[in-house]
Amino acid sequence: MEAYFDNSATTRVYPETADLVRDLMTVDYGNPSSMHRKGVEAERYVREAAETLSRILKVNKEEILFTSGGTESDNLGLIGAAFANRRAGDHIITTAVEHPAVSAPAAFLEEQGFRVTYLPVDGAGVVRMDALLSALTPDTILVSVMLVNNETGAVMPVAEIGRMVHEKCPNALFFVDAVQAFGRMEIRPRTMGIDLMAVSGHKIHAPKGVGFLYIRNGAKVRPMLLGGGQQNGMRSGTDNVPGISGMAFSAGKMYDHLKENTEHLYALKQRMAEGLRAIPDVVINGMPVCEGAPHILNVTVRGVRSEVLLHALEDKGIYLSAGSACSSHKRRPSAVLTAMGLSKSDIESTVRISFSEENTVEEVDYCLQTLGETVPVLRRFSRR
Repeated sequence: MEAYFDNSATTRVYPETADLVRDLMTVDYGNPSSMHRKGVEAERYVREAAETLSRILKVNKEEILFTSGGTESDNLGLIGAAFANRRAGDHIITTAVEHPAVSAPAAFLEEQGFRVTYLPVDGAGVVRMDALLSALTPDTILVSVMLVNNETGAVMPVAEIGRMVHEKCPNALFFVDAVQAFGRMEIRPRTMGIDLMAVSGHKIHAPKGVGFLYIRNGAKVRPMLLGGGQQNGMRSGTDNVPGISGMAFSAGKMYDHLKENTEHLYALKQRMAEGLRAIPDVVINGMPVCEGAPHILNVTVRGVRSEVLLHALEDKGIYLSAGSACSSHKRRPSAVLTAMGLSKSDIESTVRISFSEENTVEEVDYCLQTLGETVPVLRRFSRR
């Protein structure tokens, strides 16, 4: 049996999405900037994709800007907003547990003379609201908080943060990295006070290399890619029609079945958590299972280094992760787990299990059985 539990790194593309993408590369392959029939047809696919995503979020289709993925959306949202609003202030607020696609741009902005405050989190990995309240100043122009943490599944109180930001700093923009949340929960940018929001396609059973940035009408963002003036001059370059259309199709499918998908994911997560607790010296990190995101479980298996456990499970056809795939090859402690107060030894023994609606109970049971057999053996070897 094969059991893929690394869905926060990437998901399998839906077969129907793959069929659509193939057709848009081989049949309706026109450039949407072209004036002839094939170009007009391609432009229609892009327009319909924007309409689908805007319906899901209850926003205007003009507020959807297509990008190459979550990293570009994060960079454009943060750097573009910071430079566009610099005259109003130079203070930016983010958290200590953001994805590198946010923390790296924040560090870059510090190099450009902006002041950046990094908010602490509690033991569950949730941002401390008292720290946010203290950090907001008249010079604050941008606040960036992820909705779902990619390593622990912690859900941030984004709606409460949005209210606080706009009440105390009416001119500040609120940016949300929703890469791990979109497709897994209802998101309403307008009612949640979100001005800018990043999404990635390959986390929702769509192709890699496509995503979008929600930009509230009136929010000022400076373009970072210049050229032919596509997407109203906000992102020049030929539109990735296959990816854009495929992403919208997958998003529509996920939200059409959101309720049953969420119930299924929580059931799998709960079953996995209960089985893991039966193994000695296994700790589940972060929020309670029923309160965190439905698809992410962060687990410390004490006495076994994560990479050793991952390779042992891989030999059995089980695929987990040691953390964010974007930085998993870098030998340094997780900033997220460090901010939560985990010890160095626990961090080195921590893995992430992430589900999709395509996972089954049988796969969970197979994983638990294999862990129950494998962990004691690995611990005996590690003591030698």
